[in-house]
Amino acid sequence: MASTSDIRNGLCIKYNHDIFKIIEFLHVKPGKGPAFVRTKLKSVTTGKVIDNTFSAGHKIEDIRVETHKFQFLYHDGDYFHFMNTEDYTQIQLTEANLDNAGLMKEGQVVTVIINTEDDMPLSVDLPASVVLEVVSTEPGVKGNTATNATKPATVETGTIVNVPLFINEGDKIKVETEKGTYKERIKE
Repeated sequence: MASTSDIRNGLCIKYNHDIFKIIEFLHVKPGKGPAFVRTKLKSVTTGKVIDNTFSAGHKIEDIRVETHKFQFLYHDGDYFHFMNTEDYTQIQLTEANLDNAGLMKEGQVVTVIINTEDDMPLSVDLPASVVLEVVSTEPGVKGNTATNATKPATVETGTIVNVPLFINEGDKIKVETEKGTYKERIKE
């Protein structure tokens, strides 16, 4: 059993007969009244995100988890296939278990969180950022940079990312995986 002081991003808890992963939290201590923790929880079974508030000191049932490195192999319709980099066992997960699945390249190493009670994979964490190649985008108009103007660009995984006007086809860009946003252009 854990309490609200143990809440952190990535913590997996049992709540309302389901397993949730904490994706955001905020400890609030108002001037009047008791302190509380405002959280955003993502169901690892359905992918549904809910908001919940826990009062300070509330007991929560945390789940013991292990993290393992897996390599993303391929995607076939409904399932994403991964291979453990230590013992070469393979697992398949649905898109509900993945955050920003469209940013994963084949061969990329990700962290899979596994429930120690039943050895079921709960979620997949991508690295903080990934480098992807732009495969199609409109050419930028010279002189149209007075504001932070952006344009849509399709990257090699098929995902569309808003990028600055100076990005062209064939450029490699760094994308922040948590929000799916452009971070910088990579020079080779």
